[in-house]
Amino acid sequence: MSAPAPRLRLGMVGGGQGAFIGAVHLMASRLDGQFDFVAGALSSTPERAMASGQDAGLAPDRIYTSWAEMAEREAARPDGIEAVAIVTPNHAHFEPAMAVLDKGIHVICEKPMTATLVEAQRLHDAAERSACAFILTHNYSGYPMVRQAREMVAAGALGDIRVVQAEYPQGWLSSRQEEAGTKQAEWRTDPARAGAGGSIGDIGTHAYHLAAFVTGMYAESLAADLTSFVPGRALDDNAHIMLRYPGGAKGMIWSSQVAIGHENGLRLRVYGTRGSLAWSQEEPNTLIHCADGEAPRLITRGSPVAGDAANRVSRIPAGHPEGYLEGFATIYREAAEIIRAAQRGENPAPDVMAPTSADGLEGLRFIDACVRSNGQNAGWVRLS
Repeated sequence: MSAPAPRLRLGMVGGGQGAFIGAVHLMASRLDGQFDFVAGALSSTPERAMASGQDAGLAPDRIYTSWAEMAEREAARPDGIEAVAIVTPNHAHFEPAMAVLDKGIHVICEKPMTATLVEAQRLHDAAERSACAFILTHNYSGYPMVRQAREMVAAGALGDIRVVQAEYPQGWLSSRQEEAGTKQAEWRTDPARAGAGGSIGDIGTHAYHLAAFVTGMYAESLAADLTSFVPGRALDDNAHIMLRYPGGAKGMIWSSQVAIGHENGLRLRVYGTRGSLAWSQEEPNTLIHCADGEAPRLITRGSPVAGDAANRVSRIPAGHPEGYLEGFATIYREAAEIIRAAQRGENPAPDVMAPTSADGLEGLRFIDACVRSNGQNAGWVRLS
């Protein structure tokens, strides 16, 4: 039996004290034993960066007060970081990602990939030129039943796709949380930090990517009605979007952060000529399959009817909850596979499906098209 591969040395930009998503990334990176967290520039405030690094147990000489310093010094170390997780607000993804790619360091980046489409195109081009891997953490694509749905669609279980419906309702921004000291609300509602999209950038991109991941289809045009229901809010907090796909399929996305009573209600329904599939993030271990003329069938994670794509990313026996953190961990495990393949100068195995910079660029095309359409009274626009 061959010895397990050494753990990859991981750094992090952002994710300091009190940052929810930074803690999620660290837990996910450790779950399958593929990464060691060894360095960090965890805050843009030097004092907080040092305190956060100390809290995380980093060696004093590997706690940095800026991402530029970390990129420079880690690249010069024989034991320097091999990958960096970028978990800052949207506007602070582009520069550190470009810098570490230039130093030959692999990138694992939060979504959306950047704050603007121009930056997304430049970063994607740089990632394509680089020998380094670029992984985007659309974590819902790591759920076993999402992989099951993708496998069934690809195998033709639904026939030709006709209708795709995705929604992601939340209620946490129904009041002005950005003025109540809620850090997560402050930057998400600020165009300077979030970019041009509010709910469409934060959660609409998840719904759009989930639909694309499962069906293999990206929209060619869309019509978007964006609304800021909360008075004084600069970015949308609700969006209704219609989609047209190549080949004639139609889609619809609802993203909302003012839907009181909802927490993280991401759902996907796909309808074809031979059947349909339905999945809900809040019930992640089940997938409903309806074949034309037959009774609905419930497929559960870990059951004998689950396919190879789902089983590959299942960690625990059927009947036990497996969801958000494990989905994130699947992206990290596949990131490790992609990085090690890149280090060998090879392509990863075909069953490795972690999103890349291409998915990040498509997400910014989606946001850009939504904003342009809304500016034309919800008129139809092509994704540029």
